[in-house]
Amino acid sequence: MKELFNIHNEFFRLLGYSMSYIEFFGVMSGLVAVWLSAKAHIWSWPVGIVNVVLSFILYYQVQLYPDMFLQAFFFVTNIMGWWRWSHPKPEEADRKQELKVSYMKPSQIIFVVATTIAGTFLLGNFASRLHEWFPIVFSEPSAYPYIDSFIMVMSIITTFYMIQKKIECWVIWIIVDIVATFLYYIKGIKFYSFEYLVFCGIAAFGLWHWIREYKSYAKQPA
Repeated sequence: MKELFNIHNEFFRLLGYSMSYIEFFGVMSGLVAVWLSAKAHIWSWPVGIVNVVLSFILYYQVQLYPDMFLQAFFFVTNIMGWWRWSHPKPEEADRKQELKVSYMKPSQIIFVVATTIAGTFLLGNFASRLHEWFPIVFSEPSAYPYIDSFIMVMSIITTFYMIQKKIECWVIWIIVDIVATFLYYIKGIKFYSFEYLVFCGIAAFGLWHWIREYKSYAKQPA
């Protein structure tokens, strides 16, 4: 059973690329979770829990430590999001008695930009020294610590806004997905790279779908 979680344990080979069990099922669960999010479907959260557990194990094996830590955060926020979407305040509820989508305030957008810049620098510096401070746990240096940290910081920020169903979270996800597509490709986990390329399209759909959902509220009877 342990071998199923080893990235070197081949599940099948596709166009010369060795696909491990953990990479395949990590990608598939991630795709399903994001597609459900784009549809504003509440089951995106429990499916997302499966994805983050598999991704945590995979990222550790390829030395993407900030991404690994990010999965622990996602585990908690998937539980939070599941609860928040299913327990809105009366004035926040849509026709399904779930949380409505809404737009961010200008102050929130400024916060996103400032936090991303500061967080990327601080976390990148920390990640670049993990192998020096904790050599027993992190035997290899962090790969691309600042790019990886940028992904982590922006993902944390936009996850909180996704929990609140803020429409702009999809714009941030598109940026994250483009950077992650590049990073995972050069790290050799190409199916994950392809997953994030697909995420770009799903995020664009999610942005369109949530805007349409927001406009539909004006047509609802008071």
